Amino acid sequence: MLKSKKAEVIAQLTNSFENTTAVVICDYKGMTVSQLEELRKAARAKDTSVQVVKNSLATIALNNAGMSGVEIKDTNIFVWSDDVIAASKIAADFAKTNDKFVIKAGYLDKEPADVAKIEAFAKLPGREELLGMLAATWMAPITNLAIGIDALRKKKEEEEA
Repeated sequence: MLKSKKAEVIAQLTNSFENTTAVVICDYKGMTVSQLEELRKAARAKDTSVQVVKNSLATIALNNAGMSGVEIKDTNIFVWSDDVIAASKIAADFAKTNDKFVIKAGYLDKEPADVAKIEAFAKLPGREELLGMLAATWMAPITNLAIGIDALRKKKEEEEA
């Protein structure tokens, strides 16, 4: 790779890592191209990026983005997103179905995170699920009021008949 191309990749990755809250580093050794495409497709659906990057370039980009403390070695694929839970879920879910895909470490909110922490975040409900829970909580009193008024209306109709 030419030096200018390396600088371009580092700049692009640094920009991506600076504007993200979660970076998950995984091993993908032995996976097929179709399996990697399946991962990328799942990530795209959740507005998450997936990229295989040379370790030295990734290390420089992560350091430039203010993330350090995790040793990067062997074969790595990086999963990153603005949503900590989405990136964690994508990596953890894909690791469950593919034994060659292994979560190594990562950064959550710019802090180093081990596998246990990433898997713990993966178990949390996502943004859409939380919004659904919140909407259901807000709607419960209104729903109960409507049911009560409807029951009162039916009782009045029965009394008049």
